[in-house]
Amino acid sequence: MIKRTVQRELLERLAIYPAVALIGPRQCGKTTLAQTLDGAYFDLEQEAERLRLDLEWDGLAAGKDLVILDEAQSWPEVFPRLRGAIDQDRKRMGRFLLLGSVSLSLMVHVSESLAGRLSLIELAPFLLSELRTKASRERRWLFGGYPDGGVLKPGQYPRWQLDYLALLSQRDLPSWGLPARPQTTERMLRMLAALHGQTWNASQVGQSLGLSYQTVNSYLDYLVGAFLIRRLQPYRANIKKRLVKSPKVYWRDSGLVHALLNVSDQRALLAQPWVGASWEGYVINQALGELSSLGRGVGAYYFRTSDRHELDLVLDFGKELWAIEVKLSSSPGPADMSRLDKAADMISASRRFLVSQTSRSSGDERRASCNLASFLKLLRESGSHTTE
Repeated sequence: MIKRTVQRELLERLAIYPAVALIGPRQCGKTTLAQTLDGAYFDLEQEAERLRLDLEWDGLAAGKDLVILDEAQSWPEVFPRLRGAIDQDRKRMGRFLLLGSVSLSLMVHVSESLAGRLSLIELAPFLLSELRTKASRERRWLFGGYPDGGVLKPGQYPRWQLDYLALLSQRDLPSWGLPARPQTTERMLRMLAALHGQTWNASQVGQSLGLSYQTVNSYLDYLVGAFLIRRLQPYRANIKKRLVKSPKVYWRDSGLVHALLNVSDQRALLAQPWVGASWEGYVINQALGELSSLGRGVGAYYFRTSDRHELDLVLDFGKELWAIEVKLSSSPGPADMSRLDKAADMISASRRFLVSQTSRSSGDERRASCNLASFLKLLRESGSHTTE
């Protein structure tokens, strides 16, 4: 089994909190990771499992074993029980591990019943740094990171991705509260695939779907909460130039967007006019997934002025500001670094990195032109500098 980066952070949180919630998209590996911890496991989407938990609750609450509750948001009645059990003995840590696939409904129950008693950790599909073979790393951008989606064993892509999204549209999202008809959801997903890496215009999307911009925004909230879409907010710099103020939207998993856009292989991907946006989103999600798995708190933004000075990613660590530009090239030049420096100077970024597909990285830990693997290594090694 592939060891997940987040496992260390998960064990550390269980040592200092009575309950921890491991959240992330369906089929990203939450259950597999949780079952390595040797706890009492319950799938709360299953009626029989709910009954078993109900009958065994007193013994489980009084016992010393970790209790793992999968898809906890699907059975709201469990949250008051968790609060009662935790409050009876607040000094006992590591008692409950909750797994959830939709952050919106889970957070409602957490805020109502478990505020101050639970810590949240997010698990992404496989990160590039978690893959151990060269072949799987080379497949990661095209196929995405879902364990069953082809990254480990090719052949499942793109059928797995399309079936996954169809099931979400027809069953899961409606059960989680999305009021849209499955056909509308599927149309919106395809539109979002075409908009990957672009600024969000709810009115334009709503017009195409025959919906109001308020309705489209509410639908997008569900897709963000289901860990399908990432909304990257603009960085609000205090400069004289006029700034773009709309968020940008990215698919969190590259394999899903590629499947929706009918990309069959690497050659077809590189022939697409939007391939640069795909690479940009891939780099951004790998960076943010890496930081999240390491338990690193960070504000993530993009920066763009009306006269086209821009940064694809701005990372705000509190004491440090990183400026990142992403370029799909194997040979970035001095002019690319010059443009990066000019935009980074506008926001007084202390570190700046140009991330491309170069085979040779140059620079240092504060300013570099590098490939993705080198950039992710810099992120991992920078923790002591950015969190002190």
